[in-house]
Amino acid sequence: GKMPAPAHIVQEDIVGPSLGQESINAGVFSFVVALILLMIYMCMMYGFIPGMIANGALFLNFFFVLGVLSSFQAALTMSGIAGMVLSLGMAVDANVLIYERTKEELRAGKGVKKALADGYSNAFSAIFDSNLTSIITGVILFNFGTGPIRGFATTLIIGILVSFFTAVFMTRIVYEHFMNKDKLLNLTFTTPVSRNLMTNTRFDFMGTNKKSLIITVAIILVCIGSFAMRGLSQSIDFTGGRNFKVQFENPVEPEQIRELISSKFGDANVSVIAIGTDKKTVRISTNYRIEDAGNDVDSQIEAYLYETLKPVLTQNITLATFIDRDNHTGGSIVSSQKVGPSIADDIKTGAIYSVVLALIAIGLYILIRFRNIAYSIGSIVALSCDTIMIIGAYSLLWGIVPFSLEIDQTFIGAILTAIGYSINDKVVIFDRVREFFGLYPKRDKRQLFNDSLNTTLARTINTSLSTLIVLLCIFILGGDSIRSFAFAMILGVVIGTLSSLFIASPIAYNMMKNKKVVPVTTEE
Repeated sequence: GKMPAPAHIVQEDIVGPSLGQESINAGVFSFVVALILLMIYMCMMYGFIPGMIANGALFLNFFFVLGVLSSFQAALTMSGIAGMVLSLGMAVDANVLIYERTKEELRAGKGVKKALADGYSNAFSAIFDSNLTSIITGVILFNFGTGPIRGFATTLIIGILVSFFTAVFMTRIVYEHFMNKDKLLNLTFTTPVSRNLMTNTRFDFMGTNKKSLIITVAIILVCIGSFAMRGLSQSIDFTGGRNFKVQFENPVEPEQIRELISSKFGDANVSVIAIGTDKKTVRISTNYRIEDAGNDVDSQIEAYLYETLKPVLTQNITLATFIDRDNHTGGSIVSSQKVGPSIADDIKTGAIYSVVLALIAIGLYILIRFRNIAYSIGSIVALSCDTIMIIGAYSLLWGIVPFSLEIDQTFIGAILTAIGYSINDKVVIFDRVREFFGLYPKRDKRQLFNDSLNTTLARTINTSLSTLIVLLCIFILGGDSIRSFAFAMILGVVIGTLSSLFIASPIAYNMMKNKKVVPVTTEE
């Protein structure tokens, strides 16, 4: 029947075909380069045969993910490619865990067959827990996000599930096939580069726990001060408004464009930032007439923008040419986005809920899985610090670095993904602490925590480096549309790694050092 109220478009995205293809090409190129570099890294760290078996799992992971997406008839988008590339980096984590655990068993004097079998079985619980916590954040992303974020979350969840299958089961089948024929029995899972790298480290992490926590508090205060003084560069996702990405024939200055538009758009907020390094493309954001609901308001504003920018457009450019998203000659709009005020409020509320819910859900899972609140509190505090530091870096650096640091839905996706990645680290370390409590119940807790951190240090560094390889490929080669996301994830990996060593573990240690801990057996 007839609707009781008129329908209005409250959110709209229009992207020209050329811009969309450029983004896809950049994403595919970053994916290929990341895959090649990951393959080289795995062979360099663990030897040619183990490296190539792990790389084979990466290829299987890639084709399985593509197959699942094809069966869903999913469209190939930039956010989907980013999810696929990131799931590659996280897929390496399972292989690194298994190989590092196998190396420990070999150093304990076991034969290759026994060491590899124990490596798989002992690494399983850490792999399972870290994958499940990442899936939790993916599900939250999917429920609270819109189009691009949902595409990213879908690809990430599928990639994690597939990587669990390929890394834990497919690679084991390959090894068992050859070793049952008494082949590959001379594997060491090391190379001249990695043989003595981070083995038998004796860092006293717990000895510096008070200094670490004091430094953390100082950094958090700086971040809070930056929020108060500088704020954040919020996109129209959170404020409501319109974005126009405009490409000119000749280089322009963002401030020149902003002054032109501000002089015509009255009291409306206007911001202009350069896209790329050639100064020929800018993104114009404004809330001008965003409350107006007429059917022809959008076309009126595009016409008004055309008249305003005429002094910097090539002569003889018509309005029809200017608003043609596939025209790049003389100046034109190549993409646009509109978010109504009501949708902006919904997005902002959803973003806050999603981050808080992710922290609570992960904390509850850690509590249930490890049966000790110290692990949960250590994890939640560390993850909260990760989040504040990433947002603080965006507050400190926006307007300084030569790329956009706007806070939008994609940034929230990066925060949640960084939380999921960061908890992986903490799960692996706490899993080792739990194991050592069972093996050495009379050992001094300070030594026990230090031993746990030192024995997992190689895995922590290798996983972080392999993921950073992927993220740097996205950041450098993936194009402007995904650069801010990659930057947030790079911060997340670096900060998350440090918070595992210097925030989560010291907090758990301080809560447990004077209490008797009942050993918890790991369910395989």
